Amino acid sequence: PLQSGLGQASIYHALIIIFLEFFAWGLLTSPIISVLNETFPKHTFLFNGLIQGVKGILSFLSAPLIGALSDVWGRKPFLLLTVGFTCAPIPLMRLSPWWYFAILSISGVFSVTFSVVFAYVADVTTEEERSSAYGLASATFAASLVTSPAIGAFLQDMYSETVVIWLAAAIAILDLLFILVAVPESLPEKLRPASWGSQISWEKADPFGALKKVGQDLLILLLCVTVFLSYLPEAGEYSSIFVYLRLMMGFSKEEVASYIAVVGVLSVLAQTLILALLMKYIGHKQTIMFGLVFEIVQLTCYGFASEHWIIWMAGGMAAMSSIAYPSISSFVSAHASADQQGVAQGVVTGIRGLCNGLGPALFGFVFYLFNVDLNENDRDKPSPVSDKSQDNNSHLPHHNAIESVVPGPPFAFGAVLVIMALLVAAFMPENPHNAAAKKQKALTSQFELQEEGTGGKKHEIEPLITDGDVEL
Repeated sequence: PLQSGLGQASIYHALIIIFLEFFAWGLLTSPIISVLNETFPKHTFLFNGLIQGVKGILSFLSAPLIGALSDVWGRKPFLLLTVGFTCAPIPLMRLSPWWYFAILSISGVFSVTFSVVFAYVADVTTEEERSSAYGLASATFAASLVTSPAIGAFLQDMYSETVVIWLAAAIAILDLLFILVAVPESLPEKLRPASWGSQISWEKADPFGALKKVGQDLLILLLCVTVFLSYLPEAGEYSSIFVYLRLMMGFSKEEVASYIAVVGVLSVLAQTLILALLMKYIGHKQTIMFGLVFEIVQLTCYGFASEHWIIWMAGGMAAMSSIAYPSISSFVSAHASADQQGVAQGVVTGIRGLCNGLGPALFGFVFYLFNVDLNENDRDKPSPVSDKSQDNNSHLPHHNAIESVVPGPPFAFGAVLVIMALLVAAFMPENPHNAAAKKQKALTSQFELQEEGTGGKKHEIEPLITDGDVEL
């Protein structure tokens, strides 16, 4: 079955895999909050941050390795592995919450679908098509999250939490069957070794080896720092924005669902039409910076907003800022050779995995520092912003003063991190594209060095991204 598939490998196979996986998880947006509250009645947010933290650190360590293995053994086995492990905790949510949280944190080792999917997309697209293809993949992710939380909440109200959890588990199984039966292998036969044991050395598999390569490659270092500083607040925002809108901003459940839908639709438009236009007319670097500027404005709005219309405006900015990640992935892909797409995307996905762990923990800690309580159990009836001071007698006077100016301190802090990301991105080379001859020369000299060098020197002579003329 691993060699089978329907038709030629295409981007549409990758889009269906992403859609089904994140649709399954999106359905669980509402049940996850209640399972967290039931399992950890005290310090809900802190425990959520710790679990996501363990998962994120494991993803960070494993993503380059899984990417490197998929460069050798093909994408399909690793699509099965990553989707299988990412969705494995879903049925346990009903069977045993403690086992669910344990498996969820351990599943981080393999829950790096994006790095394999982006390598799959790189295999089946030309360099010119790649940025819009990555935009389409990110837009599909956004589209799956537009529809599913509202459907999940509706089914939970109509039937029960259990129905939603089993439906999500069924969709995850459908995704696995789709990969097994319908998805063809995308890695060209000539790039794969004759036997499974060849070509994969432990140096390639060493998670810290990828980090050494990052340190030696200026372009990938700048890109990784940019991803880290910009995605850390984004991951924190994802983990808390729905609860924040309900408990601090006084949004109803229906308003939150429609807010997700509107921002999602705008994100899809931004990541398809606007991203393609920007890539065509202003190039990779300016597109990344464009997305970061919108992220700064968006986080600032969330941090200082006291009115609903400001939150809605921030949603529009969030949609525009969503183009930053696909443009970074496209930038990475453009400068990695065909047989290194997996490991290159793996490094970036690994940084994102780390942020997915650290972001929620960071935001939870900042909310805790500023005495902002986001526990749904304590305030089942969300109070409007104007009534908040009466409900919150426990808040100290100076906290009330801070809260009236900065209702969302983590978002304001996040805006500072993204300003730093923008400064780092400014140092990226404008167009670090080598002419074909230069690239060939670099590859040849690399090969010669490899012939001469000892095994221990391999990290120095095998850069992640072949790029001879990147200068500050």
